[in-house]
Amino acid sequence: MKNIRDDRGFNQVWAPSEATDVRAERRCAAMLADMRPDAPHETVLEIGCGTGKNAFLLASSTGKQVVGADICRPFIEAAKSTYQRPNLRYEVLDFSKADDFAEQSFDYVVGNGILHHLYQHLQESLTHIRRLLKPQGRIIFWEPNLANPYCYLIFSYPYFREKARLEPDEMAFSKSFAEAQLEQAGYRNIRVACRDFLVPGIPTPLIAPSIAIGAVLEKTPVLNVLAQSLFITADK
Repeated sequence: MKNIRDDRGFNQVWAPSEATDVRAERRCAAMLADMRPDAPHETVLEIGCGTGKNAFLLASSTGKQVVGADICRPFIEAAKSTYQRPNLRYEVLDFSKADDFAEQSFDYVVGNGILHHLYQHLQESLTHIRRLLKPQGRIIFWEPNLANPYCYLIFSYPYFREKARLEPDEMAFSKSFAEAQLEQAGYRNIRVACRDFLVPGIPTPLIAPSIAIGAVLEKTPVLNVLAQSLFITADK
């Protein structure tokens, strides 16, 4: 499986493939299912938007005003040139710096594999994110699941971390860790589910069987904890 590296040389985004595109669309659909429909006046901030596909899918599917933010300027430039919509804009922004947002607030703050990059100061980061939410705002995130064998391998051992070109501070979550961190940061209606068995970059003929098998595994006690990701939602 190949990745796209950021301007510091770390792997951040899965390289394009049919499986990766299907995975992205399914993850976006899950986010949309936790948003209020028919509310184009609402605003969405995606932090760590990378090259912009998820923000584009959100903007295309909802009509909501979407801001894709990332600290990697080459990613933002690529997003601006590739994905354009009237209700979508991309900015080089650091969500932890209040001045970057000029007192903006959002109905949703979302992300796909971004919170685990903030593991060493997650509590502070969750607090910053909560401040960016409107009073009835919600967070929606996909994060790597430490109980997944592949995730456990690449995040737990220095040799594999180096091979995967992980950032020094990033670390996958357990379900209980994510729940505890969100509770301590003051979030309500916290839901953390183990989901998704579709592996990025697998051959096209394996996509449909993987989705079908994954749907069964997600509903199977014990086995569902081995899913690739944690799907996290919580309210302000």
